[in-house]
Amino acid sequence: MPPESPATDAVLRLASLPGVPEQVEAAREACTRLRWHQALRRRIPEAAAESRVRGAAASGELEGASVPVHVVREIVMGASTWSPSPDPVERTMRGVVAATAETEHVRAVVLTAPLQALARLHTAAARGLLEADALGRPRMPGEDCAELTDLGPAPDGAQVAVRLRAVADVLLSTPRLPVVVAAAIVHAELATVRPFVRANAVVARALDRAVVQAGGLDPTGVAVTEAGHGAAGGAAYLGALAAYGRGDVAGVGLWITHCCSAVRAAAAEGERVADAVLAGRLDR
Repeated sequence: MPPESPATDAVLRLASLPGVPEQVEAAREACTRLRWHQALRRRIPEAAAESRVRGAAASGELEGASVPVHVVREIVMGASTWSPSPDPVERTMRGVVAATAETEHVRAVVLTAPLQALARLHTAAARGLLEADALGRPRMPGEDCAELTDLGPAPDGAQVAVRLRAVADVLLSTPRLPVVVAAAIVHAELATVRPFVRANAVVARALDRAVVQAGGLDPTGVAVTEAGHGAAGGAAYLGALAAYGRGDVAGVGLWITHCCSAVRAAAAEGERVADAVLAGRLDR
């Protein structure tokens, strides 16, 4: 086995912080309970599709774009369409829905070709928000990002390249890492570094969903990871990201704690999805 990179060594050290192994195990147990839900014996595709609907609605909420779940469901199912002249909320939600849908496809490559997966998620999330030549690529020198200002200024292009290489290293090593911690770190890195001009947090949450699935924590794809991150509200989510951005052990530990709690909440929402599928009532 090849030696671990500095980035993956750092993830392993973080996974051994006091209290973290217990939280990782609790997240794993929550996902295991979900996996054995009666509805998932035969109806995984239906439940996973509903998870993506609810995940897109939750991710949009964290972007400040509140759209009811039933409206998102109608769009995804083709029973309704976006308006010809979208307002800012709808433009954001188009990207959120597209990126969440794309997770179904990039989960096959996210741990083997991570930069390709990131490019695909960003292209889906930012189409309609950026010019075509800015889709799927990191910021170039001179390009700034005005998102997530509560996390401080975005690093410059030179730092972006270095940090993205570290994200790729972690993703390539995820099969040998605690999945919830690996997903937490790559999610926070994307939000903190903001490698793209737009749609960084949307891509970070979509990547998180894909990693949790591809890494085997939630192989059914029914856990609603985005709802987990928003379970305590948008302020708590941003506060945990800001703590990570400080770079100290306490701050990073707080973010990992948030992510372990988010996975448990995501699995609980997944159980509600499975209950609804079993009952034949997707009426939220």
